[in-house]
Amino acid sequence: MNMCFGRNWDPNTGYKERYRSDGSEPPPIPYELVSLVKAAVQDAQAILKDLPSMHPDICSVNYYPANGFLHLHQDRDESSDSLRRGLPVVSISIGECATFLYGDTRINKKLKRIFLYSGDVLIFGGKSRLIYHRVKQISQYTSPVQLVTEFGLRNDRLSLTFRQF
Repeated sequence: MNMCFGRNWDPNTGYKERYRSDGSEPPPIPYELVSLVKAAVQDAQAILKDLPSMHPDICSVNYYPANGFLHLHQDRDESSDSLRRGLPVVSISIGECATFLYGDTRINKKLKRIFLYSGDVLIFGGKSRLIYHRVKQISQYTSPVQLVTEFGLRNDRLSLTFRQF
């Protein structure tokens, strides 16, 4: 399940349609999230000098149930200018841990693996902007207790992914 802030995204048309299926515009990205993303990119630039800056104008919110996953793909629906410049993709994980695979190939056994825990921020841009990546699985019972008790995010995961079109 997916929803967007800033600009509509559709799995069939990408970002080509500005409006949602009900004809309304998607809501703007909250200022606090834009600020968080910009700060994360600036922090990463202290280590990765070639990482370009970006102003996020798209936030895709993906919901993963306990048995959720995401097929291997590249994020390449943004403008050709954004892709050419290697503007980063910034993803914030909330809830259950995800097993995340990535690499410069479509061959699964050659992909690297990391675990994305609640609160983790993943950034890929510059030379790594077009990496192949996927969510292999969601690990149950790894959410912070407060998310479960106060917000009811039980056995589920949210991913907030920011881009500049």
